[in-house]
Amino acid sequence: MTALPQTSKPLNAEDQHELVRRIVTGDTSAFESLMRRHNRRLYRLARATLRNDSDAEDALQAAYLSAFRSMERFRGDSTLFTWLSRLVLNECFARLRRQKRRQNVIPIVDGIDDIEEEQGVAFDDDAPDRSAERAELRALLERKLDELPEIFRVVFVMRSVEEMTVEETAESLGIPEATVRSRHFRARSMLREWLAQELDLAERDVFDFGGVQCDRVVARVLAQLSGTESAGGAPEHG
Repeated sequence: MTALPQTSKPLNAEDQHELVRRIVTGDTSAFESLMRRHNRRLYRLARATLRNDSDAEDALQAAYLSAFRSMERFRGDSTLFTWLSRLVLNECFARLRRQKRRQNVIPIVDGIDDIEEEQGVAFDDDAPDRSAERAELRALLERKLDELPEIFRVVFVMRSVEEMTVEETAESLGIPEATVRSRHFRARSMLREWLAQELDLAERDVFDFGGVQCDRVVARVLAQLSGTESAGGAPEHG
């Protein structure tokens, strides 16, 4: 069986079809290839939404299990990454809704009315040290991103960090393209109050998903899939 390339480059239609076909038949090695290909980008979406490393890993793991079991429903109308991103975001938003019910606090997520464009965000008054290393700047950006309302933060990560197109972002979130543009502009405006020109140097490195985290999520998902197979034969689809 030919191994699919483990790169960040988009799969062509033929390779994508072959990967999906193998996963539908229960090929966990093919699914591992898919996870490692998209782990970092999908983790960033989860982390931007939930603002917590552990919660983001848990949501990503749950979304992967859902993807494996429903892979036969993937029709190729969008890319695999776009399809997976919707699963991850749905899982994150579901967790936010559960948190809302527990805490009786309304989270700012898509599906509710947009907050006013003029609503401000409270930032600390300390300016970043311009002589600090890039790692410090990246940490500052991550902290400021956590302070943004969810509707702005998620769009910013998808557009600026993951460099998804307006169309892909709109499709993943289920919102109009004009809304994507306005939220992205607003998010950048708020962040630029603190990061100014340094923002462009760090925005592609936020929420890094290193090898240890990547291996941990992959191992947990494969372990659960292995347990499913042992308990009831081939995993169920759909």
